[in-house]
Formats: sequence, structure tokens, C-alpha cells
Amino acid sequence: MQAIIFDKFGAADVLHIGEASEPVLRPNDLLVRTRAAGVNRADLTHRRGGYGWPDFGDSTIMGLEIAGDVIAVGEHVEGYAVGDRVMGIVGGGAYAEVARIDYRMAMPIPDGLDYVHAAAITEVFVTAHEALIHLGKLQPGEKVLIHAGSGGVGGAAVQLAHATGATVFATAQASAHELVRRLGADHAIDYVNEDFAEVVERLTEQRGVDLILDFIGAPYFERNVNSLAFGGRLVQIGIMGGIENARIPLDRLLYRHLQIIGTVMKSRTQEVKHGMSRRFKERWLANFVKDGLTPVIDSVYPLAQAGVAQQRMEDGLNVGKIVLTM
Repeated sequence: MQAIIFDKFGAADVLHIGEASEPVLRPNDLLVRTRAAGVNRADLTHRRGGYGWPDFGDSTIMGLEIAGDVIAVGEHVEGYAVGDRVMGIVGGGAYAEVARIDYRMAMPIPDGLDYVHAAAITEVFVTAHEALIHLGKLQPGEKVLIHAGSGGVGGAAVQLAHATGATVFATAQASAHELVRRLGADHAIDYVNEDFAEVVERLTEQRGVDLILDFIGAPYFERNVNSLAFGGRLVQIGIMGGIENARIPLDRLLYRHLQIIGTVMKSRTQEVKHGMSRRFKERWLANFVKDGLTPVIDSVYPLAQAGVAQQRMEDGLNVGKIVLTM
């Protein structure tokens, strides 16, 4: 089969298309003819050597989410058959014509949804649901601040928060404000020219928000804590801005009874990942219909241009998901 391979860690131009062996079917696996694969920041980390060759999960081939057609099923698989259209998160191997997925991580592609959109759902929406609903305990009527609201996970989180009945504050570049409002944000904050903490303080009459979902890390940490209402929760889901010099106002944490929760999907056990996928599927999958939930697609590239696709993400040019097609 054709797959994206590389011989050394480095910049995006180390990636090239070549021949690789098809994955071996195991008892709990589906073999899937991949039609589309989502591009994620973890792929960039893999390419740079952040995980090392032997430690990237199921495959040395990169890629974490797929959409395609089942071509074989393992002996312990339940609920799926050859010919089914499926999407889901894999432990590596998505950048290839054939991938394997644990059937407990797979989901049926909703009727009417194409492969490109299906490949852009699971990583971002499962992550957003876990952070907002399962860990963040977001309730109807609460106020939530979502950073990077025009990104993949951020855009998914804005949609889920709106569908939950929360009042949604989202940070994004001014050029993306129309998009985040269309996704469901009640208030769009220009993080380049505005201090989000000052905006939140003003719009909530100094009360703060009940929940914050943050991908940035140290540069936002102190202001995030100061922007939380009594009993508020901060879910830290990324550290794109670094980890150095993160300041925490302990008096605010103590007297406001705040909670700080960290989460990352990749390092969790398979059993935990099964639960994350199941919770999302049961709560939201039926909502991916016309005029319902939808992933934001930034751009689509053929598999052979995986390096170009990753460079777009690395340069911070994408608004929404980048998808590869086979």
C-alpha cells in the first residue's frame, strides 16, 4: 500500500510517499480502506521526533484519525461488517491507504456525511466533549470561555457548548470572528488587540465565567484563573504557548474554590480512550446531520502532499481542520 513515510525526523519536507506493508488484522480490529485522514498537531510532534520511533502507539506510520470503508473484521469484533463506512481515532497509521482501528474506537459515519468531513470529526469533537462535558461539567446556562475558538478542537468546543445551552465566549483573530459566531459563540474576543480577561470581567460584571478551555498554557494561565467565577473550572488541554513562568494566584484559587484539570488523550490507556469515544458517540453522533453539528474544514490535500498540509498547520494558517484524501 502507499503511505507517507520518512527516514529521519525534521521539517515537513522529510515526508514523502512510498510503499509500506498493510497492517495485520488483530481480533479486535477493523481493517479500513482509508478515504480521508485528519491532520493533527500530534502528527507534527511525531515528525519532529517528540514521540520516538517505537513509542508512537500502534504504527510507525503517522496519523490519528481516519474515515473509510471496512474491508476486514477481526474475530472478536461486534457491530461492524465489511462494507460499513466508519470513522474514528487510531493509534497511528492514518496516513496510508489501509489502516486498522480497534472497533471500540470506531463509529459509523452518519448518513449524508462525506469522508472528508467524517475524517475531521473524531479527534477534535471527542477531545472537546471530554474537556467540556465529562471533565468540565458544563451545564446549561453557565458561561464558558473557549480559547482558539476558530481552531479544530476550539471550533468543536464552541459548537458543543452552544448546543449544551451555555453562553459562549471565544477568543480568535478578528478575521475569524464571523466564523466563531456562526459556530455558536455569543461573544468573540480579539486576542491580538484585546485582553480577554478584561473583556470577560466587563461582560460578566466582574463575576467571571464558570469554565475555561485553554490550549495556550503559561501566557494565559494567571489570567485564566483570574477570569473564573466562584467554583469555576479551568481545563488545560494544550500548552502551545509554552510552560515557562506560569504564575498561579493561589489566593484566588483558594477563596473562589476553583478547580484546575489537565487532560491529554494520547497518553491515556486504551480502556480510557474507549470510554471517551463511547461517551461522545452516545451523546452527539446523531447530531451530525444537515443543519446540525459539523467540523470546520480549512483545506484538503492529496496524501502525497502531506508535507505541504503539515506546513500549513505549522505556520498557523489553518482555520479549522486540514484533511488528506487517498
